[in-house]
Amino acid sequence: MSKPYLGVKDGRLAECPSSPNCVSTQTDQQDKKMNALPFFNDLETSKQVMKEVLHQMERTTIETETENYIHGIVKSKWMKFKDDVEFYFDQDEQVIHFRSASRTGYSDMGVNRKRMNGISEHYESMRRK
Repeated sequence: MSKPYLGVKDGRLAECPSSPNCVSTQTDQQDKKMNALPFFNDLETSKQVMKEVLHQMERTTIETETENYIHGIVKSKWMKFKDDVEFYFDQDEQVIHFRSASRTGYSDMGVNRKRMNGISEHYESMRRK
């Protein structure tokens, strides 16, 4: 991975910066913390469902995929800013940890949290089917 702030190192996604334009399930910063998602049966099924969720999102591309990791890029509608969305499929805990962060700017006006709430809701609705 070309960006040092992307990927999984020792079972963890990168920490969010001090700026308010990031959310993560693995951060200790309470204002940026979100809940991990439970596995959907097993690793493969969970990844497949998450990929389906991402493919249904506008302006979103999957850039990298490994056995237990997906990195996507979401482009903003008007200014074409790029945000990184990452998913770490933790087989030990049977959860999906995620991180969503803006590459530029300081405040994101809550966009990353709103995006991850939407992804989480969509994923959970697919699990209930």
